[in-house]
Amino acid sequence: MDEIVGVLLMRPLSNYIQQELAKRFTLFKYWEIPSESLKLHSDVIRAVVGNGVQGADSALIDSLPRLEIVSSHSSGLDKIDLVKCKERGIRVTSAPDGPTDDVADTAILLTIATLRRICVADRFVRNGIWKEKDFNLTAKFSGKSVGIVGLGRIGSAIAKRAEAFGCSISYHSRSQKSESTYTYYSRVIDLASNCQILVVACALTDETHHIINREVIDALGPNGVVINIARGSHIDEPELVSALAEGRLGGAGLDGLEHEPEVPTQLASLDNVVLSPHTAAGTVETRKEMADLVIANLEAYFSNKPLLTPVL
Repeated sequence: MDEIVGVLLMRPLSNYIQQELAKRFTLFKYWEIPSESLKLHSDVIRAVVGNGVQGADSALIDSLPRLEIVSSHSSGLDKIDLVKCKERGIRVTSAPDGPTDDVADTAILLTIATLRRICVADRFVRNGIWKEKDFNLTAKFSGKSVGIVGLGRIGSAIAKRAEAFGCSISYHSRSQKSESTYTYYSRVIDLASNCQILVVACALTDETHHIINREVIDALGPNGVVINIARGSHIDEPELVSALAEGRLGGAGLDGLEHEPEVPTQLASLDNVVLSPHTAAGTVETRKEMADLVIANLEAYFSNKPLLTPVL
């Protein structure tokens, strides 16, 4: 790596990744650079590091003529223009395994918090209402039927955890998993009709955009719960909000929103919703592991060694 290798970091992420990148490369911080200045550095920027919020879209790729690799600090790839990367021969890596445990843990956390109204109960205690009356009864998690949309690494990890609570598991995915003993449904609406808790754990693609629509929500019904630890755009948000407000859906636990960080006012006012700011994978341990993988992929690429987790 004798030639200057400029790396454009799209978001702050952590002090750790910023320090480690700066030790090895010439680091440019996208949030600190005016667009005019970015053009001045475009001849040395050969790598981009993004995440599930901000990656490398078509416009950014076009503005960086020497871009050779995009290393994602995320398992999701929907913020990267993969078609353009392929056309230009730009390599792409992701962090597929790092977030699995944290995200699966968060799915269970959101499920129990939603069913047991933990956030409402917390306010009930803090605001002194407990002195005046007992808290309303809630719903149990153990033994419920859980439907999972997307039985990949994270979906499978969620299923394993839910099984420990005595839950029955069914799933929908692009194709039936021959190695799985769980009940398979080829249509999401059929999955929703046959479960009490519907967990969204698939990748965001054109096909899965708004995969949770009004029909699916109505199939889940007034006692059903939607949990989303994937991308906000998997759910038709206005339909979700109206269903929750009208009592056509029992509850929702959401780690992401369709237009985050914007939160619909009505959604924020509902007691049958638990919200999390897209932090399912946001632990110190996992973020360090993901950062190390990003750096290792960059070091491998610029040393002409095989990539550790190649996508393209």
